[in-house]
Amino acid sequence: METVQVSRLIEAGVHFGCRVSRWNPKMAPYIYGRRSLIHIIDLRQTMRGILRAQNVLYHLAAEGSSILWVGTKRQVKGVIAEVGERTGMPIVTERWIGGTLTNYSVIRSRLRRLEELEKVEEDPAQQAQYSKKVLASLRRERRKIMRNLGGIREMNGIPGAMIVVDPAREYNAVREARKMGLIVIGLLDTDCDPSQVDIVIPGNDDALKAVRLLIEQLAEAVEEGSANHRESLASVGSAERHSADEEGGPRPTRAIRPLPKLIKTQTEDEDGAAEASA
Repeated sequence: METVQVSRLIEAGVHFGCRVSRWNPKMAPYIYGRRSLIHIIDLRQTMRGILRAQNVLYHLAAEGSSILWVGTKRQVKGVIAEVGERTGMPIVTERWIGGTLTNYSVIRSRLRRLEELEKVEEDPAQQAQYSKKVLASLRRERRKIMRNLGGIREMNGIPGAMIVVDPAREYNAVREARKMGLIVIGLLDTDCDPSQVDIVIPGNDDALKAVRLLIEQLAEAVEEGSANHRESLASVGSAERHSADEEGGPRPTRAIRPLPKLIKTQTEDEDGAAEASA
């Protein structure tokens, strides 16, 4: 897991904050200064946040916990979709549906409905039972559910952490995550409230190049942790198979030694001769 260099952060424009008139006073510890009407972010704080987030994400992924990536900005959707496919983790790139975490049972019911609609779409025999108008309505419903919940259809439970790009925009997601006790990692600009997230990564959350660089650093930690988890599961499985083979197989037996030849004593020879003469 390599640490990003400060020069790469500067090239990507991570240090550019928002306009001075839009800043949040709580972000003062993360601001280095100002240039003209724009705040300059302290990249030392950015590096510190990246290292803390990488450490947490690595250990969570190594334990088998899932990581939820959230980013609904138009310029960020593609980055979040790529990292979700790369790490195999759930993502949210469209509107955050209320209750995604706090009312997860209802979300699972909608995902089951999506599976039913997909079966209807794939089976011509079921399609023959509906009119064209009803089929069109079912297709619209399937597209809507897929657009809103398709990124979390493989999420089998509450994730261990959530990574949010611009927590000020995704305040509903952050509020639900905090209510459920998730670790919230935020990529936030100078107009956000850092007290709402557990790990602060200050940086430009509007520029595509800056967001991609920061997200890639976190994705590497998740990938390494997931690889470690798969290796540990494989080693445990091989150990269980080995022990099962030892218990179920035949036990080794000792070689049967030949019986020693009977040695007749002198007394036995005399008794045998007496019996023969009688």
